[in-house]
Amino acid sequence: MNDIASNRPVAGILYMVAAGIMFVGVNAGVKYLGPRVPAPEAAFLRYSLGLVLLIPTIRPIFAARLTGRQWRMVGMRGLLHGMGVGLWFFAMARIEIADVTAINYLSPIFVAIGAALFLGEKLAFRRIAAIVIGLLGALVILRPGVREVGLGHYAMIGAAFVFAISYMIAKQLSDELPPMVVVALLSISVAIVLAPAAIAQWVMPDLETIVVLFLVACVATTGHYLMTRGLSCAPITVTQPVTFLQLLWAVMLGAMAFGEPVDPYVILGGGMIIAAVSFITWREAQVRKQVLTPPPNATKL
Repeated sequence: MNDIASNRPVAGILYMVAAGIMFVGVNAGVKYLGPRVPAPEAAFLRYSLGLVLLIPTIRPIFAARLTGRQWRMVGMRGLLHGMGVGLWFFAMARIEIADVTAINYLSPIFVAIGAALFLGEKLAFRRIAAIVIGLLGALVILRPGVREVGLGHYAMIGAAFVFAISYMIAKQLSDELPPMVVVALLSISVAIVLAPAAIAQWVMPDLETIVVLFLVACVATTGHYLMTRGLSCAPITVTQPVTFLQLLWAVMLGAMAFGEPVDPYVILGGGMIIAAVSFITWREAQVRKQVLTPPPNATKL
């Protein structure tokens, strides 16, 4: 990150706030649709309709001249991310928006664990403690044995885990390819991966469903663009904590738009995960300039 970008913290924060609002808008669109079409079909339509936004990236993709190894990584990431997106759509249609948002914050925790297991990163005691606190936060949200933990909750945990693996692959690809090429190839590969499952369960969508999912694609793309701009304006230690405002937006949206009750345990558990991720990010930034921990929505849609 260059010095000019690092000296624009206010711009970075504002971009990240705007990105967070966009991502909550994505949640609202998917929640509004509910289970009117199967989750694989909804996810497929979101990505396939969004491909029109990626037409300008066709030339850069061909110019990148990917190697066989890079194509295999793209394919593996598309497979994993497609699974995660399907699980995310399934969860969003069945549990509260605040639960989905809070559980999604587990992705950076899973990335930290995966980096230690597969990338040889060392886990100091304080990072281990932060990971444990994050996982305890998930238990506070779920409260197994105290409240019913449904398939939507398990699906969202699975989505967070799969998104973490996808992010680790994306990090390696981003070191070798232009960011826009990585994003475009993800959208194309996810659409291809989701197509068979979508066709197998196909329900003819009405015009409203198609319009809403196209708007979801536009809002998600805008959110990723704003997030990228924010990360270019300020260090991740400044911008990442701002992304956690999404939990507040999600609670407010769920309560006001969908009549979902405000669960203090979700807020408490989400706060524990937020604290853990923030600490891990801060420590990594202290140790080295290039951090591995992603912003939560870098792993999402």
